[in-house]
Amino acid sequence: MGLVSGLEVIDECVSRGLVAGAFNTTNIETTMGIVQAVENTGVPTFIQVAPTNAVLSGYEYIYDMVSRRLASVGVPVALHLDHGRTLDDVSESLAAGFTSIMMDASGYEYDKNVSLSQKARQLTPARYALEVELGSIGGKEDDQGPEREATTDPAQVAAFVEATGAELLAVSVGNVHGYAPDVRIDEELLRQVQQASAVPLVIHGGSGLPAEQLARLNEFGVVKVNVASDLRNAMIRTFGEAYAANPNETSLIRVSRQAVTAITDVVEARIRTLNPKLS
Repeated sequence: MGLVSGLEVIDECVSRGLVAGAFNTTNIETTMGIVQAVENTGVPTFIQVAPTNAVLSGYEYIYDMVSRRLASVGVPVALHLDHGRTLDDVSESLAAGFTSIMMDASGYEYDKNVSLSQKARQLTPARYALEVELGSIGGKEDDQGPEREATTDPAQVAAFVEATGAELLAVSVGNVHGYAPDVRIDEELLRQVQQASAVPLVIHGGSGLPAEQLARLNEFGVVKVNVASDLRNAMIRTFGEAYAANPNETSLIRVSRQAVTAITDVVEARIRTLNPKLS
């Protein structure tokens, strides 16, 4: 099948009552693990990378790596720009072949957020999906936190979605980036946002949320949940344990394959948690 538009992933999930995981990659091991889990579950998925991670290889390498692995996979998967902060991020990822875009201008005041999101919409082809963020999600991603944190105001949602022309709305409803074991979603606020939004919602910070809330997100109009820290920890832990067991270990391929298995297990578990009705 190869890569598809983010719109196709959204439509497929909505029609089947599923929630798509959105899993961040940086390297071949993470990509292989994600795709294996997608094949195991058959759930449409986003594979994504943020500009802070694309600095290692560039967007073209990420596209080539992901698209080659997906060429023989029969499950819809989109390649998504996560937390694009600038219009250059949007343009460069699209030029590389990305099929879904996030413009994150949530660090600015409302009017500038709208303006930058509108410009991102103009750059993003209509056949692709655009995700925008209202409110500012806390926590840290790649050791970077927001300049300000703010929950999503339901009173702003309808106008913001209409003005930006986006197909996905990322919201701040108690979720935070990274690991935060005591964090919980404010379900009453999420319900208010859902009722105000004409488009499906996105929850960032899926690694730190409790399983019982992740399993119910479909009830709140959520169609995409971002997960990054769990995967990164699985890989780092695999290599760390291999070194601890044998400081003279030299079989990089053996440890790399173990990391792929560990990442596959994490991703598959997350997909199944988000979609408890899967057989």
